[in-house]
Amino acid sequence: MTPDDVRAAADQLVHFHERFAPLFGKEQAQDHAYEYVKGLMTCPDRKSIEPISLLVGHGDVSGLQKFINSAPWQCDEVQAEIQAVFDDELAPSAVGSPIGTVGVIDESAFAKKGIHSAGVARQHNGRLGKEDNCQVGVFLIVVTPAGSALLDHRLYLPQACCEETPEALARREKAHIPEDVAFAPKARIAAEMVRGVEVLGQAHLDWVVADEEYGKAGHFHDAVDELGQKYVVEVPTTTTVWTEDPAGLVPAYSGRGRMPTAPTREGVRSVAWIASDLPAASWQTLKVREGACGPLVFEFAAVRAWAMRDQKPGPPVWVLIRRSLEATPEVKYYISNGDAETPVGVLALVACSRFRVEEFFESCKSYLGMAQYETRSYAGWHHHMALVALAHLFITLTRARLKKSRRS
Repeated sequence: MTPDDVRAAADQLVHFHERFAPLFGKEQAQDHAYEYVKGLMTCPDRKSIEPISLLVGHGDVSGLQKFINSAPWQCDEVQAEIQAVFDDELAPSAVGSPIGTVGVIDESAFAKKGIHSAGVARQHNGRLGKEDNCQVGVFLIVVTPAGSALLDHRLYLPQACCEETPEALARREKAHIPEDVAFAPKARIAAEMVRGVEVLGQAHLDWVVADEEYGKAGHFHDAVDELGQKYVVEVPTTTTVWTEDPAGLVPAYSGRGRMPTAPTREGVRSVAWIASDLPAASWQTLKVREGACGPLVFEFAAVRAWAMRDQKPGPPVWVLIRRSLEATPEVKYYISNGDAETPVGVLALVACSRFRVEEFFESCKSYLGMAQYETRSYAGWHHHMALVALAHLFITLTRARLKKSRRS
């Protein structure tokens, strides 16, 4: 960015903040919100409360701490307005895209040394690839050709944090976790966030994608199906489906006993078996995007099948298989509720759009202080993430405007 670009961006931040300011309450709280978002973008080193207050704000460290930790403003209201801005500013760029707007569900871990922060426990840290003492958040990020935006976020509370033991209850009270917040699996949290976006109606998602942590949960598929939301989700190799219509596999009545209603399992196959049994003509070589070293190309195949839910027949689905081109290929499997006319190329592009969430987390953690928060409270974690979402959205819109002005 040129010096003129920086000055223009600074002026735009004031106007950008004006749209969100009323959501934070009193004027002092509005000022704290502006200082925090600006500090997340401009503090040269650590982007936590004290340096933001001293370097960017008015030096009111305790006031900014209260604003993040316990102020009554609602992060849900901020996220709702972010969804509205996304719909106004970024969603139009997806109109000409073959896949439209894609909501990516993913989680991210935040390493912690102590045990007193809300939701902290020994649990899987994806960045480290092992269990670690950390907090885990579930995020719904929407991606478009013009950029991405965080639509919703939720702190995951492990089951141990929600037990009725004296120790767990004391930790909940210390972290100010509301009494009505109970344990929920990550896949259920994700489904609730997708439902929240749909019910609020501020933003529209053409597709939803997620990794196998969510794809292996049948209740996630059911919940998203009920919304009429199209999805492509990764599933484990052991996932089974009916390769024949289960309605045609119900045994004929023998004339004795109860009338059969359940289909036999003759047509049940794992997705790995389906992939291994496909003829060479079933595979298509498709470019999914440009990579750092040139076009990123995979082989894809798609087979129409019937889902299995709780050992019972489910709706018709696509089984999508992605195979890399190495001598020993890496193979990934997906289930999609896209309609029967959906081209394989569209399913492939949707499935491979998940890489954009890695860019989002890398940008937010490297440049916007996403992991540098200093709050132990449940509300504080959500407040911080909502303000990170604001900072990221402002930068995304600024970049889009600069590109547009340079082209013109």
